Amino acid sequence: MSWLTDNKLPVGRTAANVFDWFQSNGAWFFDGLADALERLIDAVLWALQAPPPLLVVALFAALTFALQRSWKPALIVALGFLFILNQGYWKETTESLTLVLSACVLCMALGVPIGIAAAHRPGLYRGLRPVLDLMQTLPTFVYLIPAIVFFGIGMVPGLIATVIFVLPAPIRLTHLGISSTPVALLEAARAFGATPWQTLRKVELPAAFPQIMAGLNQTIMLSLSMVVIAALVGADGLGVPVVRALNQVNTSLGFESGFVIVVVAIVLDRMLRVERK
Repeated sequence: MSWLTDNKLPVGRTAANVFDWFQSNGAWFFDGLADALERLIDAVLWALQAPPPLLVVALFAALTFALQRSWKPALIVALGFLFILNQGYWKETTESLTLVLSACVLCMALGVPIGIAAAHRPGLYRGLRPVLDLMQTLPTFVYLIPAIVFFGIGMVPGLIATVIFVLPAPIRLTHLGISSTPVALLEAARAFGATPWQTLRKVELPAAFPQIMAGLNQTIMLSLSMVVIAALVGADGLGVPVVRALNQVNTSLGFESGFVIVVVAIVLDRMLRVERK
């Protein structure tokens, strides 16, 4: 077996050479991307931290009522945020929400158009599928290495790693929704002379709406799962007390911060679980 191990394929060395090349020749791109993402993060963080916390809670509850048309989810959202305030984790929660909301904006802005294009071009989806599989199965800690190399320490590398891990979900679910549009609806639209854009806007997107919203829900949940991992590269938020509790073997701190993450997940799920009537 020595002949097999002596002729090791240069997977790691090739990856290192690729990253070195990008680092040497793409510094202008990564610096510009980092600046843009920092502006997005700062804007979301300001919107969550500048107003009084109770006003933010009231706005989230009102938004939930507007989306759900029911007072029960709005009450759950309000109680969840009040519990977070009671536990003293408001600042960490807003920082984690900033990471989650920023990841949602980027993932949905990229994932939905890519999913639509893949649904209309089967060859494109066949080419994308192994890439999506790799993005979802590669250990998330591996994403942190190039993120640190290209973007340093802070919220930006945490956001980049989160987007890479989460992006396949909206792509796959959007592709599923568009591909599952009833053939009868498509034929009726073409029979009435609808253009491809009109067919997409008035037939395919409404039919795929539940799957697209499921993609948004999955994006939020998967982004929250990256909160602790993002803390390892300097991202602020609820992952910081979890990592601190792990280092100190502090059961109280770990349970508090972990339970707050669960509450945030429940709040976001109830708030954005939009279903077609």
